[in-house]
Amino acid sequence: MAISPIEIIESMLPATLTAPGMSEREFLDLCDKFPDATLEYEADGTVLIMPPTDPKTGFRSNRIAFELTRWAEQAGGLVVGPDTGFFLPGGSRRSPDAAWVNERRWNAAQTPGTRFPPFAPDFVIELRSPTDRLSALNAKMREYIDNGVQLGWLIDPQNRTVSIFRAGTEPTVLSDSIEVHGEGPVEGFVLPLAKIF
Repeated sequence: MAISPIEIIESMLPATLTAPGMSEREFLDLCDKFPDATLEYEADGTVLIMPPTDPKTGFRSNRIAFELTRWAEQAGGLVVGPDTGFFLPGGSRRSPDAAWVNERRWNAAQTPGTRFPPFAPDFVIELRSPTDRLSALNAKMREYIDNGVQLGWLIDPQNRTVSIFRAGTEPTVLSDSIEVHGEGPVEGFVLPLAKIF
């Protein structure tokens, strides 16, 4: 029995391919072909197809989303996880591991007939998994900031660091911290790191 091209690609994940000018419908159709993977689309037309993560990274990601959600229940706003996509103003489609969105901004951005209006969350967190290249994650964080994200954290359990990204400055790197404190859009949010590191 012949192996389909999709089965061949799935066996080689993570993978990239190039499809410049992909419409929202075309992107969603491609996502449907890989229901167990996460797809992201870069502004230059590169499609990233990523397999599910390992259980330890999944636990860490869920812990981050839980802590952010617990804070947002009091502070307001919407918290989403890696199953949510954002179409950034620069043309890429990204799915941060966790994000916080000002609900009024989100409601104002919604456009009839589209699932992903051009919109950047206020705050994002990316969590490095064992297979992630740090250089690619740093580039992704800069892209978030360049597209209007006000604050971003890149959490690297392997090196026990949190890199804090803000507009107009180089990242601040915290090493072996027991917690990281929010500012700006997430002022008052505190993320304990013991169960993440």
